[in-house]
Amino acid sequence: FMSVHVASVVADMREKRYVQEGIGSSYLFRVDHDTIIDATKCGNLARFINHCCTPNCYAKVITIEAQKKIVIYSKQPIGVNEEITYDYKFPIEDTKIPCLCRTESCRGTLN
Repeated sequence: FMSVHVASVVADMREKRYVQEGIGSSYLFRVDHDTIIDATKCGNLARFINHCCTPNCYAKVITIEAQKKIVIYSKQPIGVNEEITYDYKFPIEDTKIPCLCRTESCRGTLN
């Protein structure tokens, strides 16, 4: 991800602003308790990787030269034209986001 590092309060404000501006999706990735990466306006193609309850990849935060980076690792061989997916691992909330992965072990929601 190319990124803009923001705090949780700033991320919440940006998410609301994106909705007001008519931006359909935001691409916010929590790195740790204090840091969220906002790739909505300046991220690379990895921001479009979809969630799946049985993914073929996983995301890991690593530190390189004192900067935290998100790296997507494959869990298995991935075929040509096979979609790359990972589990977003959203926190559990009252308002549920439906999962559309349609895998056999789909949890039904992202959170």
